[in-house]
Amino acid sequence: MLRTLLFDLDGTLLDTAPDMAWALNRVLEGQGRAPLPLERIRSVVSHGSKALMSLAFPDLTEAQREPLREAFLTLYRNNLFLDTALFPGLAPVLARLEQTGRPWGVVTNKPAWLTEPLLEGLGLLERAACVISGDSTPRRKPDPLPLRLACERIGVDPVHAIYVGDAPRDIEAGHAAGMTTVVALWGYIGDDDRPEQWGADHLLEDPRSLLGLFPDDASRREHLLQRQ
Repeated sequence: MLRTLLFDLDGTLLDTAPDMAWALNRVLEGQGRAPLPLERIRSVVSHGSKALMSLAFPDLTEAQREPLREAFLTLYRNNLFLDTALFPGLAPVLARLEQTGRPWGVVTNKPAWLTEPLLEGLGLLERAACVISGDSTPRRKPDPLPLRLACERIGVDPVHAIYVGDAPRDIEAGHAAGMTTVVALWGYIGDDDRPEQWGADHLLEDPRSLLGLFPDDASRREHLLQRQ
């Protein structure tokens, strides 16, 4: 029986793209370059700061991008809450999980010095049963170690856990850990991505459908009725 729900952070639990795009465009403008549209940045956000630097400065080497990446991270760290929020539909999902005694947590490759202030500022840190960041373990996703650690801290066998993400490494890590996996189609899925080929157990467009994965939850029937 499924008992707990674990989320990737960027593009799955939180819509962080507007604030990351704001910081990236400030760095671009500082270098005399034109800003990029949000939609172009959005699909890259889940891949981290190095991928964003490659998008913004494709003509530079990685070594040349590094000071720009540091400037971007400083700007972003100081402006975490301009427009970042839970994706629509997730607030009632978290509330229902808590009402029914099902713990939920976060497993992300984002470093703790960004993850924890972000969740704390949004009032989610104390609500989460566990938060595993990119530097919490020696290996990050797609390695299953962070997901296994999350289950250990919650006290649940991975076979009873669901992992929700918006990138192939999320699904790979979830399967390797022995979890049920879900692709968050509301997340940062690029035009060239083929989530149907990632091998996930479920592909969901509406976060509220996550509750339907718990077959004994009355909210499943309520949500199905709402969709009819």
